[in-house]
Amino acid sequence: MNLRTLVWRELRERPGAMLTSTLAILLGVTALVAIRHVTVFSEQAIGKKLEALGANLLVLPKDASLQDYYAADLSGRTLPESHVSSILLANLAGVERLSPRLCTVTKIADRDATLTGILPQAEFKAKSVWQSVGLFSNKHKGCKKAACGPKTYDAAPEALASSRSIDQLKGNEAVIGVDVAEFAKLKPGSEVEILGEKLAVLAVLPRTGTIDDTRVFAHLHTVQRLMRAGEVVNAIEVMGCCQDAAGDLAPSLGELLPDAKVVTISQVVATQVGVNQLMSQMSWFVFAMLIVIGGASVASTISANVRERRREVGTLLALGATPRLISRIFLLKALILGVTGAAGGCLLGVVIAIVLGASWAGVAVTPLPGLLALAAAAALLITLLAALWPARTAARLDPCLCFQEV
Repeated sequence: MNLRTLVWRELRERPGAMLTSTLAILLGVTALVAIRHVTVFSEQAIGKKLEALGANLLVLPKDASLQDYYAADLSGRTLPESHVSSILLANLAGVERLSPRLCTVTKIADRDATLTGILPQAEFKAKSVWQSVGLFSNKHKGCKKAACGPKTYDAAPEALASSRSIDQLKGNEAVIGVDVAEFAKLKPGSEVEILGEKLAVLAVLPRTGTIDDTRVFAHLHTVQRLMRAGEVVNAIEVMGCCQDAAGDLAPSLGELLPDAKVVTISQVVATQVGVNQLMSQMSWFVFAMLIVIGGASVASTISANVRERRREVGTLLALGATPRLISRIFLLKALILGVTGAAGGCLLGVVIAIVLGASWAGVAVTPLPGLLALAAAAALLITLLAALWPARTAARLDPCLCFQEV
């Protein structure tokens, strides 16, 4: 009779205790895998939603209010354009892009439209004093990220509707909202007359259902010249990394610009980030419980098995079995428990994560091989460490004492 036969016979004859230990390991791995999967994909979904929203912080004049994010720059109050340089040179962690804006209401084809001056991102890259801060390197050094990761942006002019910024825009060009294009019968390549000056239509934005549908976007310096407003803006939109935007970035901007108001439109994101942090901490709490409960259960089961099998152990030792062989018998039992519990827990955890991720968190979950490998390895390691002491105890038994009646 070989080692594996002895172990399998033992498991068949006493399945109750072994099943209890396996269940403890399985539940711990299941909870760890399920919670971590939902947390990871929920964090990724938040990053995508915030990236789709575009800006998540607004720098406004001190007495302006945020009645509507898409119309917050229509207050008529202004800030110095130099605030843009102040933000860039401060090199705050989490700041990815800036979009200063200046707005006024004008007439196009006898209809009201909002003329909005924006500064294309190429202008930032062109100034050497701004290049040194590395704003456009897509690095997040010091940024908490919350699984957002480095961003890539669509450079097409139509992406202005979602990214709230544009890469290239000449002084004689304009990007128009879909409503303006319809009532003024404009299309890319045509010209639109604004405040006595003709601008070439670069692109028509897709419909957003917001005030942007009735906007005409032109170069900031062109709008400043047409309005005779000077070097001022109504608002500075900040595209920041999501967890920094929901936490440290707004207070930092407030300290940097005491004469301005910094408001965040990411309160919902901040709440969800907090929930994700709680879930993440809970998953590691479950991992700790796996160590305590699963390990204690395995140690208790193997110790009880050693006491029950004292005569069999003594017989094997008397017949010439080595202490190492005795230890391997009990460690193999623990290994089988760990493998069964880890495999079942990983499978059940992924199934639960897929179901609950879609119904509770509204995210699609797919298996994460690295996480599954980590959970399985942890379960096996804990199981073997818990069984080590009882196995060594069995190997040190005295064959003569094993036959005494207890």
